[in-house]
Amino acid sequence: MDTLTRITNHWGPKVAQAAFELGAIRLSVDDPFTWVSGYRMPIYNDNRRLLANATSRALIAEAFAEMLQVLKFDPQNIAGTATAGIPHATTLADRLGKPLSYVRSASKGHGLGQQIEGLGLSGSYLGASVLLIEDLISTGGSSVKAVEAIVQAGGVCPYTLAIFTYGMDKAVEAFAALDPACTFHTILTYNVMVKTALESGYIDGEAASALAAWQEDPFGWGERHGFAKEEGR
Repeated sequence: MDTLTRITNHWGPKVAQAAFELGAIRLSVDDPFTWVSGYRMPIYNDNRRLLANATSRALIAEAFAEMLQVLKFDPQNIAGTATAGIPHATTLADRLGKPLSYVRSASKGHGLGQQIEGLGLSGSYLGASVLLIEDLISTGGSSVKAVEAIVQAGGVCPYTLAIFTYGMDKAVEAFAALDPACTFHTILTYNVMVKTALESGYIDGEAASALAAWQEDPFGWGERHGFAKEEGR
């Protein structure tokens, strides 16, 4: 029986390897990255770099398509989050022959003031089932807002699929609070990413342990390792 775990174990390492090669995922335990929040983190993700390779874009779309088969979900519309989710939503929508829409973080301040594009004259999903495509799920806040916008626009959105997740509890909690319900699944999980990095020689065992510790307490990790948050960010 096909399962999401099988898909993650099969496609996850492929996506991880592509992400390492293109710099979409970077790991640095000894000299952590400074996130926009000011926190020092040993991982940085920029999935836009995956757009540089046609093979990477295709494998992401194939993995998403297989996930939909396992979920037995045949959405009537594919929606991408602006901007990073749009290209992968487009590739998937073209593959499946589905209508495409995209969701901004907020409504435009001019013109028709729309938050969602691609809905046609009605400006509504008219009760259609919608799949939301994200590139990354961190705390889940932006994804949840996109789901809420889809529902407000008359869509039914039971699933969000993303390329990668940091595996933060905040994301699980944010999605759990949605009503109507929407669950998220990712091609690449944090644990599979770390395992792939270790097996490929990108990191050593000590770094893998540090990365595992980061996932336990992402926002306290830097302080405990001597990397104070940069104030004023």
